[in-house]
Amino acid sequence: MASPSAPGGAAPAAQAPPLEVAGLGFAWDNGRVALANCNLTIPDTGLWMLVGSNGSGKSTLLRLIAGLLQPRQGTIRIAGKAALVFQNPDHQLLLPSCGSDLQLGLPAGLSAATRRRRMEEALDQVGLIGMAQRPIHTLSGGQKQRLAIAGALASEADLLLLDEPTALLDPESQGDVLGLIRRLCSRRSRPITALWITHRLEELERCDGAALMESGQLGGWQSPAALLSQCPPLPAGRA
Repeated sequence: MASPSAPGGAAPAAQAPPLEVAGLGFAWDNGRVALANCNLTIPDTGLWMLVGSNGSGKSTLLRLIAGLLQPRQGTIRIAGKAALVFQNPDHQLLLPSCGSDLQLGLPAGLSAATRRRRMEEALDQVGLIGMAQRPIHTLSGGQKQRLAIAGALASEADLLLLDEPTALLDPESQGDVLGLIRRLCSRRSRPITALWITHRLEELERCDGAALMESGQLGGWQSPAALLSQCPPLPAGRA
């Protein structure tokens, strides 16, 4: 069946992929190559996972996409706005209360009413509704990670970059955070795109596609079952 035409008979414009990385290269100051001709395209919204051993370049790739590092070569194209969620939420939660921390990340120039609405909507999306005045130091590890995700949502990020976000959490909180991201990626209204780094192979069962990173290069997307059949258990660690 032919696709419907746009008004005036013009073909509808193709939607850009959420993320395109082409020919990316990066080396540290000591000369150690972290990425070599790395290519990655996320074709659509959803939850996409990268796995690989310690030192394979996963975290370096995420920091390049987030703009925290500058590539030596290659291009990065993001269709919307990206936000990075760290492994340890204490590294990005800076103010004393949930609400004040979310307010810090909102764009300047918003009215007070808009800022309050954006803050409350973000807390609601992550299951922390009514906790704007709650001191951050009283939150559990899982609640802190959900608050960090709320900050990304409040900033209206379309692409969440999650660097082993469950690594420091207890098993129940691990499931809660993964389930939250899965729901945000699957919702009917404005689903997000998430690029999730993990060393927990069991988490792959919840994703839309998975890829293996080795020695600074990335394989193609595979089904979780296909990738699981290839991967030995991976040690935890930075990459």
